[in-house]
Amino acid sequence: MSVLNKYTVNVAIENKPSIRDPEGETILRDLMIKNGVTQVRKVRTAKLLELEVEAKDEAQAKTITEKMCSDLRIFNPVVSLCKITVTGEAK
Repeated sequence: MSVLNKYTVNVAIENKPSIRDPEGETILRDLMIKNGVTQVRKVRTAKLLELEVEAKDEAQAKTITEKMCSDLRIFNPVVSLCKITVTGEAK
């Protein structure tokens, strides 16, 4: 019987660079520029899912998460990028 560890896995889902990001544009225009923050030139938004995954190692935790994102269609690959990182054992 294999002992499973708990890993923290982050899934960042963001629009592809060629796709407009209306939410990012609104944050830049309405919150930053209108309030005097003129040094910021561009804002891109993303969704972050933080998961706790049980697996034998970090590689398996990433594989489990990749399969879940694909099988459950967590994101639309036509317009979005999905970046998965295992940040280490969960606390």
